[in-house]
Amino acid sequence: MRLTRFTDLALRVLMRLAVEEGELPTTREVAAAMNVPYTHAAKAVAKLQHLGLIEARRGRGGVLAPTPTARRASIGTLARELEGPGDVVDCDGTTPCPLRTACRLRGALRQAQEAFFTSLDPLTVSDLVESPTGPLLLALSPTRVVG
Repeated sequence: MRLTRFTDLALRVLMRLAVEEGELPTTREVAAAMNVPYTHAAKAVAKLQHLGLIEARRGRGGVLAPTPTARRASIGTLARELEGPGDVVDCDGTTPCPLRTACRLRGALRQAQEAFFTSLDPLTVSDLVESPTGPLLLALSPTRVVG
């Protein structure tokens, strides 16, 4: 099973925010720390905000903060939500598979996908940011210049 880059980035953004101890970061700072384009980070931030996991204050001095429920969020539930509905394989795409009406593979792959997500259900964001990950996430953050 492979997650999309969007899901990977959204989970990493949430992990980064979950370990914040000092000054809250901006979307640009999180993007820089994660070594991704600002636009990709902004899209992930918007989705996480829509899911109620982060608060984003816009404008000058705008920062990101995890909501009280963010650290307790299930990774399996988040992965399902971020990945969205759909099968592991696209049997009905531009060139539909000739087996799609009687294929047993599609169902087996759907079961495997659910087993993958189920194995992530007990993990929370807090679990993922325990040492050594949390300190490393903090060390990746650029130093903010005030003035």
